[in-house]
Amino acid sequence: MKTVLMVAEKPSLAQSIAKILSRGSLSSHKGLNGACSVHEYTGTFAGQPVRFKMTSVCGHVMTLDFLGKYNKWDKVDPAELFSQAPTEKKEANPKLNMVKFLQVEGRGCDYIVLWLDCDKEGENICFEVLDAVLPVMNKAYGGEKTVFRARFSSITDTDICNAMACLGEPDHNEALSVDARQELDLRIGCAFTRFQTKYFQGKYGDLDSSLISFGPCQTPTLGFCVERHDKIQSFKPETYWVLQAKVNTDKDRSLLLDWDRVRVFDREIAQMFLNMTKLEKEAQVEATSRKEKAKQRPLALNTVEMLRVASSSLGMGPQHAMQTAERLYTQGYISYPRTETTHYPENFDLKGSLRQQANHPYWADTVKRLLAEGINRPRKGHDAGDHPPITPMKSATEAELGGDAWRLYEYITRHFIATVSHDCKYLQSTISFRIGPELFTCSGKTVLSPGFTEIMPWQSVPLEESLPTCQRGDTFPVGEVKMLEKQTSPPDYLTEAELITLMEKHGIGTDASIPVHINNICQRNYVSVETGRRLKPTNLGIVLVHGYYKIDAELVLPTIRSAVEKQLNLIAQGKADYRQVLGHTLDVFKRKFHYFVDSIAGMDELMEVSFSPLAATGKPLSRCGKCHRFMKYIQAKPSRLHCSHCDETYTLPQNGTIKLYKELRCPLDDFELVLWSSGSRGKSYPLCPYCYNHPPFRDMKKGMGCNECTHPSCQHSLSMLGIGQCVECESGVLVLDPTSGPKWKVACNKCSVVAHCFENAHRVRVSTDTCSVCEAALLDVDFNKAKSPLPGDETQHMGCVFCDPVFQELVELKHAASCHPMHRGGPGRRQGRGRGRARRPPGKPNPRRPKDKMSALAAYFV
Repeated sequence: MKTVLMVAEKPSLAQSIAKILSRGSLSSHKGLNGACSVHEYTGTFAGQPVRFKMTSVCGHVMTLDFLGKYNKWDKVDPAELFSQAPTEKKEANPKLNMVKFLQVEGRGCDYIVLWLDCDKEGENICFEVLDAVLPVMNKAYGGEKTVFRARFSSITDTDICNAMACLGEPDHNEALSVDARQELDLRIGCAFTRFQTKYFQGKYGDLDSSLISFGPCQTPTLGFCVERHDKIQSFKPETYWVLQAKVNTDKDRSLLLDWDRVRVFDREIAQMFLNMTKLEKEAQVEATSRKEKAKQRPLALNTVEMLRVASSSLGMGPQHAMQTAERLYTQGYISYPRTETTHYPENFDLKGSLRQQANHPYWADTVKRLLAEGINRPRKGHDAGDHPPITPMKSATEAELGGDAWRLYEYITRHFIATVSHDCKYLQSTISFRIGPELFTCSGKTVLSPGFTEIMPWQSVPLEESLPTCQRGDTFPVGEVKMLEKQTSPPDYLTEAELITLMEKHGIGTDASIPVHINNICQRNYVSVETGRRLKPTNLGIVLVHGYYKIDAELVLPTIRSAVEKQLNLIAQGKADYRQVLGHTLDVFKRKFHYFVDSIAGMDELMEVSFSPLAATGKPLSRCGKCHRFMKYIQAKPSRLHCSHCDETYTLPQNGTIKLYKELRCPLDDFELVLWSSGSRGKSYPLCPYCYNHPPFRDMKKGMGCNECTHPSCQHSLSMLGIGQCVECESGVLVLDPTSGPKWKVACNKCSVVAHCFENAHRVRVSTDTCSVCEAALLDVDFNKAKSPLPGDETQHMGCVFCDPVFQELVELKHAASCHPMHRGGPGRRQGRGRGRARRPPGKPNPRRPKDKMSALAAYFV
């Protein structure tokens, strides 16, 4: 029996598709990487009985990166990144072992069906999967077709079965367009980012951003925000005057009239008009009109409109809204959420989707009435040729989804019902009055048929006071005529919704990448999100954009990126050559980069006005080992130490606190040590600023503290404080934190594992003796007699933290708490503990231990 391998983009998607195709009769097991499951069942394929294996990837299998030295900022001129630097495809997440997993599952298979998302990124992932799987599949004979592509827009029985019945081929041109975008963004972004980050962080201490990044899409996005900021700053209010009149329709009612001239900017002229009208006692009706009008139902929902509404009405940022929509899609509640189309195809089952909502407690009555009376065909929108508009695929309740998922689902569903509802119809009445020589108008609206506004009440026609019945020539007494002085007001800062509109209009990013670009300018501290989700540029964002305008406006204007997007679309359509587009675009940006580097002084002049030089920033903290003067600690991102006498800057660990470590010095270079800490419940370790930036031994890398230093005799080094291999990761060593007493801690020097132990002990030392069972270093612990937890009133005990039953009762293992979300990641809990060899500290035995001892300590994991 032949085997068909099927691959989806996410584990939850694979499970849903497998259940539909197998009709529930399948067996499942975890794959070797622990993240993806494999679902197996038997069926027929190409008219023959086969065994199906359905599994998934977790997004992109591979990512593009530079080779070797080109990843090291200090070793390469950024200009080389445009052409000379070779690139390679690396595993996007090495911990998942996705390539090996795909090869294990694909070995011996005869066919492959690709169920990746049906967009350009999905096509690209198709070929990443094929690169891994085809070499290990059974060879086809006689030109037999073995690679198939399933195209679908929702996780419903009908859509999935139709996709399986109409398999096609993956689109290589669309995949190439993604490859081109990835390489352009990598080379251009890295070159500009490395240059301006090194240049400005080497001169200024209060930029408060760890990376001064540039991106072909990110920078024009920031440009829109700064352009609005500049309009606000340059705005000069003007005073104007308006006339306002009131007429009495009866004893208790009056109408407020709007002046037909709207406003005038000359007070004397306004006063003249006032004088001409305020003496009049009556207002004469000049004309009346009553027109039936319609407020159109919305177009079908696409991604950009969903993101706009999520930001402006639901208070959800674009990236969060997109992630929420993707979860709703993979759970089968909505159709594919990445689409530019606002037009339903003729064969789309609108009634079927509507029937799913017929028993919903919130809108059942509206849906049943539509089904009984007949639905209204949705308005003709734009057909981008990708996916149908975003549509609810099954009913859900607030209790079922909860939180933001429910709010977004509710909006999507109400929007869909509105598209098949009737337009809102209302009667607009207008009366034109003459008071002296001037004309004034009032108008009112009366709803005739609410139509779609019944399901979208926030779109309803506002209730207005009904106008009196009158005809031309009728007169009404004038209540008052007065002149009001007002001022023009500046525009407000851009909302996320307005920014999304601008990005779509100018072709910056795609429906999938727009949220990422907006999130990036927030993360880089270029803009801050204010009340109402308005984006206010920071000083850094403003200076960068003004600097780009001063040097080369095309770096920040949307025109050049929009042109590149058009070329990428031509690649996707097979109308442009991948290599030619890539080479031409890189050549253009390489020339711009060289001009930018030569003209950087222009941006530097703007930086000098807004930011302080390194020498004038920070507070004295520790002494330099070269000149023995105090170095200044610069706390703003990226935190670092700067010696103004030597003009040297030393990077430090980020996202924690730094303080002087007992004025102790490194035995290698005489620099005073500093202590980094992530908080009282987290990790802390000392480090030498010089060694941290210039590793003293071959087996050390830049960015290692004393807890990873292999110095054979230094009291702070791994050699003296290392205990044994970490219980969570394969490469880490648990190291005693000598600064943590009396609440002692042992922490892994690689991952986020922390063991809290021996509370109230007044001394803990790492012994030179080792455990006879697991070869870990023994700990010598002294307690105060009054607080000793040791049996028999003992105050001192030496033993192995892994094997000694006395010590096991005194150890609590946790993941390190973090004071910053960027630090939280760390390795998550695994299905099994690592058994690999840890790097053996000089003078220490190999920290191995048997499985039962390791599990004993792991039992304290919380």
